[in-house]
Amino acid sequence: MARYDKVHKEETRRRIVENAGRRLKKDGLDGSGVATLMADAGLTNGAFYAHFASKDDLIAATITQQLQEQRALLKRLAEEPDGYTRFVHGYLSTEHRDDVENGCPSGALLDEVARSSPAIKQAYSDGILGLADDLAVLMAQGSPTDGRRKALGCIAILVGSLQLARAINDPRESTAVLAQGVRSISALLEAPED
Repeated sequence: MARYDKVHKEETRRRIVENAGRRLKKDGLDGSGVATLMADAGLTNGAFYAHFASKDDLIAATITQQLQEQRALLKRLAEEPDGYTRFVHGYLSTEHRDDVENGCPSGALLDEVARSSPAIKQAYSDGILGLADDLAVLMAQGSPTDGRRKALGCIAILVGSLQLARAINDPRESTAVLAQGVRSISALLEAPED
């Protein structure tokens, strides 16, 4: 019976984190309370503390999970010759722009993470630096050398372009921002290392 309880608890925690990811990206870090986050997972807020010490703990776990999922995607794409191009074009697509709930946590939450608790910032920092390392591998097609800085530059262009495109209400101008982001990344990759 104890094994079932442990498996059940892990599954419940995973369900809470998964649902919280969508809600937090949609409504922001402060846009929903514990009761709403738990209701999204089909649970009462009374069960919250069996899984998390605080809302910040849940947010940190959610950000960690979301960035791990992006890292897994990058690792899969690294096995494909056009993986990097597919990643950039998918990230800076109108579909991604319009799907905040299921999109990148950086594109939806970066400005709030910068003003959040040390635990949330640490979870984000750890995750994004790992993601940058994986992106460096993808950019270099298996031979990264000091690629983290260039990868962080690409992430900055990706996230900034996505956030700006989401903030512009003219669809044509918004789409132009996405296209310019793709061109900016190409220019960054072609630039010599400092």
